[in-house]
Amino acid sequence: MGGQLLSGGVMGTAGKARLPFLAGIDRWWLVALPVLAFLALFFVYPSATILLRTFTRFDAPQVGGLDNLVWFFSRDANRAILLRTFVVAGLSTVLTSLVAFPYAYLMTQVRPAVRTLMFGVLLVSMFFGILLRNFAWVVMLQMQGPLNDVIAALGFERQRFLGTMPAVLMGMTHVLFPFMVLPLYAVLRGIDTRLVLAAESLGARPARAFWDIYLPLSLPGFIAGALLVFVLALGFFITPAVLGSTQQSLLSQLMYAQFYRQAAFGRAGAMALVLLVATVAALVLASALSKRSRAYEATP
Repeated sequence: MGGQLLSGGVMGTAGKARLPFLAGIDRWWLVALPVLAFLALFFVYPSATILLRTFTRFDAPQVGGLDNLVWFFSRDANRAILLRTFVVAGLSTVLTSLVAFPYAYLMTQVRPAVRTLMFGVLLVSMFFGILLRNFAWVVMLQMQGPLNDVIAALGFERQRFLGTMPAVLMGMTHVLFPFMVLPLYAVLRGIDTRLVLAAESLGARPARAFWDIYLPLSLPGFIAGALLVFVLALGFFITPAVLGSTQQSLLSQLMYAQFYRQAAFGRAGAMALVLLVATVAALVLASALSKRSRAYEATP
């Protein structure tokens, strides 16, 4: 009986020792499974279905294999739209970076109360829907809108902005602005500004110290924000549709036309595959640039 008690005590102690670990695993699985199921159902399955149709659904004269991809790259209009999509995404990334960097830098220099206000303005702008923000730009850019009123007051002729690429870039920069500010601010707030002061004390001009010291240290934030903005810009649909024109369509609009107007699911899947490859290439390039930008960090 004593042996049984001893054995039971040891097993009980061992069971208690193992129980928290096992319980921790069970809890993690309980938390992860709904998320994984949601992603599998609403992201992985639809994406895989669309990509699979690239190689299984065909419209004449395509018959099989890689014909949908051949059709896409063999047409001059498709190649022009693909190039325009990358150019617009790149320009919107550059413009967003130029606007977001001063804002993020100012957030690191002001008092906490002002910083909180700037955060509030940034977050409030994200709470409004993309469609609402785009229609706000329609009001701003129309012929009788505030922007043209300013131009007319300065003595110039009113300009047609709606239906042009500059209008699309304005709208995309506005929508993507928070996605660049937040990664930039996360990096800028960790930069030791005493390094810039040390460079100035050694004879460097403020502009030279900023360019050679502060800016390289901020590159990880630039790369993270630029990657996020560029990938989002590649798939923009509402802004080009509302502020742009059919003569300057982007790939998302062409994909929409193939899906809903022509029911050419294979051709639309080929465009989705092209965007996926472009996104992966951007991720690989950003990863390589990020490693190079952190070369100054000490290795363990």
